[in-house]
Amino acid sequence: MKRGRKPTIDAADITRAAIAIADAEGLAAVSMARVAQEMGNATMALYRHVKNKDELLALMWDAAMEEPPPLPDGEWRDKLGFWARAVLTAIRRRPWFLQIPISGPPSGPKNLAWLDSALTALEGVPLEPGEKIGVVMGLSTFVQGEARLSFTLSQGFEEDPAQFNHQYGQKLREVVDPRKMPALAKVVEAGVFDLDDVLDVEDLGADFDFGLHLFLEGVAAHIDGKST
Repeated sequence: MKRGRKPTIDAADITRAAIAIADAEGLAAVSMARVAQEMGNATMALYRHVKNKDELLALMWDAAMEEPPPLPDGEWRDKLGFWARAVLTAIRRRPWFLQIPISGPPSGPKNLAWLDSALTALEGVPLEPGEKIGVVMGLSTFVQGEARLSFTLSQGFEEDPAQFNHQYGQKLREVVDPRKMPALAKVVEAGVFDLDDVLDVEDLGADFDFGLHLFLEGVAAHIDGKST
């Protein structure tokens, strides 16, 4: 009796399998051998469709992001703020996305769709094309930085809650010398680092909203300055 041939696979199948592993166990668990094992194929069979792990990560980087939602009505700040929050939501669903090394500009269909969506939010705004790209790249960097910070804090809190509650503020008081770091000492004494026993996600959201507001107001000020 002849053994049946293994089902035909392609790069999309391999990418989906890799994403499933990353969702369940984190990005560190992803390897060509592990993906092949999960798919029931020989590792070398994968290399016919994906040349190496770097290419697999690039495929995952694009496929991990869902399609951008339609922009709302309103002025450019409303649209760009909506876009930024949508990016943050998408990343938080798959925080391992932030661990993928980026070696070039976006080229996958989904990442290009997100870029197009952000530029659409800026249509009609009196900025040069290069300035619009600068705004989008700056905003994307801010969003990813905030997502990375909240993910890192959440992980750290789960591992050692004592480091993220009121003890953290007390430890800073012990090591921050007001004579050497007067500005930081004032913030520490104001109780900014005296956190509750539970990491409040809403506080992290408020920090994001504040930073987003400052970013958009800065862009608005730049636009106003161009017209004077």
